[in-house]
Amino acid sequence: MKSNDTLEMAERRNFLKLAGAGAFTAAMVAGAGGVLWSSEAVAQTAKEEKERQTSAEHTMTLATAYVLGASRSYPILQLDLKENIQNATNGKVYVKLAPGGQLGAGGALAQKVQGGTIQAAQHSLSNFAPFAPTVDLINMPYFCGANQRFVNLVNSDAWKNDVHPKVEAKGFKTLFYVVIDPRVVAVRKGGAGAVITPSDLSGVKFRVPGSKMLQQYYRMVGANPTPVAWGETPSAIKQGVADALDPSVGALFVFGFKDILSHVTFTQAVPDSQVYSCNLEWFNSLPKDVQEGIEFASEITAQQNLAKVPAARNYAMAELRKSGVEFHSLSDEQLGEWKAAGGFQKSEWDTFKVELAGSMEAFNKLEEAAGTMGRYYVHDA
Repeated sequence: MKSNDTLEMAERRNFLKLAGAGAFTAAMVAGAGGVLWSSEAVAQTAKEEKERQTSAEHTMTLATAYVLGASRSYPILQLDLKENIQNATNGKVYVKLAPGGQLGAGGALAQKVQGGTIQAAQHSLSNFAPFAPTVDLINMPYFCGANQRFVNLVNSDAWKNDVHPKVEAKGFKTLFYVVIDPRVVAVRKGGAGAVITPSDLSGVKFRVPGSKMLQQYYRMVGANPTPVAWGETPSAIKQGVADALDPSVGALFVFGFKDILSHVTFTQAVPDSQVYSCNLEWFNSLPKDVQEGIEFASEITAQQNLAKVPAARNYAMAELRKSGVEFHSLSDEQLGEWKAAGGFQKSEWDTFKVELAGSMEAFNKLEEAAGTMGRYYVHDA
């Protein structure tokens, strides 16, 4: 038997042993730490997790749609958030992770947080839009597509004063916003070829989610928007039902598109962003020092996320390149063509601005916030 086979068997045996004993979080932490091969290290991890759980005064179930290793290319940093909350609350909170979609994904997780079934979760920022429509402004092209504009916006007083009260009125506490990267234009193998200018999208069947704004944007830049449910998208791209799609590079890699794409272009139109939310009633029931610990832990993890963005992007790009994917960054002049064709300054977006922000004056405040450098820096693609 090969040594690596023995190693894999030991890891599997130790994982099943921990999971079978009800220590699933401990098994995942051990796996993320790369110690599953060692019975001694696994036992130490399990002991530490049990001690943390036993000594904690509060348990926070934290659910995500992503497996723990996803942060290598998709910087969701769930294990870091767990660790930071436990430490910043001096062990008073034990975070029980439920990654990989165990408890659902997207809107389903937002609903569970709202209902108090779980204490916290990760979901796309768009899943906040049903509770605070202003949030949907992130899908307005070139409003906050670049990472820095997005970070400026969601950390601004204008955003917090307008959006957070509406979100809290629906039962949510915002922990922190997760920067992933802007959406891209990704073309399937055998498709239209490299997309550099809007004219290259002419007639291209472009997979879009349910967002009316994204559908309008891709029409404005010349594509043929084709709504496809996310779960059906890989087969739609393979079969040519759609020729292109627009998640971030990290998402393209995590969700297994690397073997069916040919070209990826960084158009920087719309962010592919996430948020960690918490049940507000549960949060408010905690002692003040514990609340402050969770808030500080969220800020720490937010800064770790910003630092991780370029490394995660580079890993995803390197892996996609192995499958022959070519990447294209645009000059300021080329980006200008995209903005001119579909950017938020065009009158076609005015009704969205008023509907979502409440007034043009309110929108203008948010626009100013997006363009004003705050305390946080993040790398742009």
